[in-house]
Amino acid sequence: MSNHKETTTRTLVVALLICLVCSVLVAGAAVALKPIQQANRLLDKQRSILAIAGLSQPGMSGDEIRALYDKRIVARVVDLRTGQFSDEQDPETFDPLAAAKDSRLSSALPDAQDIASINRREHYSTVYLIEREGQLDTLILPVRGYGLWSTMYGFMALKGDLNTVTGFGFYQHGETPGMGGEVDNPRWVAQWPGKKVFDEQQQVAVRVVKGGVNPQSPDAIHQVDALAGATLTSNGVTHLLEFWLGENGFGPFITNLRAGEA
Repeated sequence: MSNHKETTTRTLVVALLICLVCSVLVAGAAVALKPIQQANRLLDKQRSILAIAGLSQPGMSGDEIRALYDKRIVARVVDLRTGQFSDEQDPETFDPLAAAKDSRLSSALPDAQDIASINRREHYSTVYLIEREGQLDTLILPVRGYGLWSTMYGFMALKGDLNTVTGFGFYQHGETPGMGGEVDNPRWVAQWPGKKVFDEQQQVAVRVVKGGVNPQSPDAIHQVDALAGATLTSNGVTHLLEFWLGENGFGPFITNLRAGEA
């Protein structure tokens, strides 16, 4: 009986030691790999920004992406509460998505305002500028909102007139492949350049329409065909654009920037 107890105790001790060693190895690997993971996430974001701006080419290496980004893109932080540029955060390190989860750096959205279903909106966000001869050529805005199954994360690029779309797309989502997942289909994405996001009253007019765009309609300049069989995902795209281009998103900033007061 005594030998049996000693064997059981020895087995438990060995198992515990193995668990502790494995935990230390896993924790060590996580710490060691964290800088690499952060660098890869930053590279993916830079790649997406350049692609939306139409600046990158397929097959570019990581070093080429970083060099092109540093040469052409200027990141600036915007205070969404005031619609003004802000120096309160470092645009190269600030993470708006992490800030949205921090009650000190974000605000809960009332249901009536939360048309994109993001729950909280960060106080600060990062925008990306492309300048040419000292003038704004392209403004790239981060956007996100809920589709059918997931939050869709993307960027919208506007010309210097701050109304004409030059590029739009999502870099992360969990929508249904072949249906809502077609938000990253190049053929659907190709419909966006040239569309106008605001109407003559400067209200957000851009939207995804079910049944296809009527090219004879005066509203066609604001519209893109809905995704076949993906009504909720299509509606989600419309809602997230209404939010981020509207008064609770980047709307005040765009107004100030257009007036030279940002």
